[in-house]
Amino acid sequence: MTSATRATAYIRGLLPSRPDYRDLRRTWKGDLVAGLTVGIVALPLALGFGVSSGVSAEAGLITAIIAGVLAAIFGGSNVQVSGPTGAMVVVLLPIVAQHGVGAVALVSIMAGVIVLAAGALRLGRAVSIIPWPVIEGFTLGIAVIIFLQQVPSLTVGGQADAASHSSNALVAAIQAISSADWTYVPWAVGAALIVIACMLLAQRLHPGITGSLAGIAIVTILCLVIDSPLAVIGALPDGLPMPTFPTLTLGSTASLLGPALTIAALAAIESLLSARVASSLADTGPYDPDRELVGQGIASIGSGLFGGMPATGAIARTAVNVRSGGRTRLASIVHAIVLLLFVLVLSGPVGMIPLAGLAGVLMLTAYRMVHKATMRSILKSARSDAAAFIVTAIVTVSFDLIIAVVIGIVFAGVFAIRNLSRGTGVQREEIAGTPLAGDERISVVRIDGPLIFASADRVFEEITRMRGATVVILRMSKLEHVDASGAHALQDIVQSLERRGVTVLIKGVQPVHEDLFRTIGVLASLRHHRHLFTSMDDAVTHARSHISRETGRTAASTTQ
Repeated sequence: MTSATRATAYIRGLLPSRPDYRDLRRTWKGDLVAGLTVGIVALPLALGFGVSSGVSAEAGLITAIIAGVLAAIFGGSNVQVSGPTGAMVVVLLPIVAQHGVGAVALVSIMAGVIVLAAGALRLGRAVSIIPWPVIEGFTLGIAVIIFLQQVPSLTVGGQADAASHSSNALVAAIQAISSADWTYVPWAVGAALIVIACMLLAQRLHPGITGSLAGIAIVTILCLVIDSPLAVIGALPDGLPMPTFPTLTLGSTASLLGPALTIAALAAIESLLSARVASSLADTGPYDPDRELVGQGIASIGSGLFGGMPATGAIARTAVNVRSGGRTRLASIVHAIVLLLFVLVLSGPVGMIPLAGLAGVLMLTAYRMVHKATMRSILKSARSDAAAFIVTAIVTVSFDLIIAVVIGIVFAGVFAIRNLSRGTGVQREEIAGTPLAGDERISVVRIDGPLIFASADRVFEEITRMRGATVVILRMSKLEHVDASGAHALQDIVQSLERRGVTVLIKGVQPVHEDLFRTIGVLASLRHHRHLFTSMDDAVTHARSHISRETGRTAASTTQ
């Protein structure tokens, strides 16, 4: 295969193809129903996330429509539903506070280019390095932040005082409560409770009822009938804007590079996790993680061009899609078309929705993100996993999402390496068979498990502390993974023993370790190249010959 042919196959693997829709003739009815259902479910979420991000409800809708279509066509999952998500809102709010609303479209495009490049470089499998406790701690932290972000909508009428609040959700919630308008709070809390009650009761009454939409409809009607002080979304356009490229300057690009990298990392992590979970919910075919990144990158770029926000795969909407019968990309495309119809036909009524009602939707959504059984399982598991879960959640709420993931991975990795190093053992063995005179001066030392940097010093100390032997046989047939530090420790062991006059024999070097041992100098440290054995019997025979010669020399010198 020529390089041109390989390059063509490589590119084709990341682009849409006819097999994406091979099951459409069989599943199209279910896809239409699922798309309609997800579209209705997504409407309040798109509006709410748009408002909570500090941008606008319009931006949330644009993101759900544009990104929903583009990610469905170009992404690597047959059932993934993409759009604005709570995790992205958590990152965007500080960016809006620092750089202004106008920076969102540009940072969306920049992040999209980064995610697209990651997919083109085949980095989609990287998410597998994130441990499960870290993912759950990350999710818990996001849920807490989303919940806290709704407090201003219930106390001061939404975004009116947002500029005076901290970019940290916990601090902003405390500030909002301290400056609350207590004549406004009962109205806002009442509206949120009505929506939450509808969401909780809807599934008990009938699975087909979308509780969030019903609750918002009830609250909106009540606000029109009753003269209430509740802040509403406001006027929305009755169509999509024309795509435009945001103003690009060297200064704005440089200042937004850090936020863009954060958004890109978050978009990649959340989308790949969502796609992986979706593939386990039903038989919808495998997902391609690299192509998923390409699709999500294109979706964020498209969203930014239309004035929207960065997009990611949304696990809640994806799960609704699968459970409603969605099996191909048509379902996600239909969901976007449904949202577009809301914009074209019902933009007026949608603009009358109270912000407090959307806050109720997002508060219950945040609550449902926390799985109590999962939390109990992690907290009752190994202390290292529980610690990684707790630390990730705390850092997510207190500082930054990506920092939290990095700290969580490092935290879990340190404990994993520590536990792995505990599997390294040093055992002193007896010589098999009938003991001979002088065998007490031969030590057979077996090294088990992995020999890595975390256990290298301990192994060195345990072996070099051994006394009373003239010959030491290092048995390595049970040795597992060895890194450069472990090989260097073996070299130090051989050199230390030889300096003390102890002859070192090595038995059972596995072929997988031989090149490393030669490179580091372990084998070169032996007194003689014949001190390397594949058979234990040969090694013992050679050790006994050393003892015999040493005993003979001692006897001769005594006679003289």
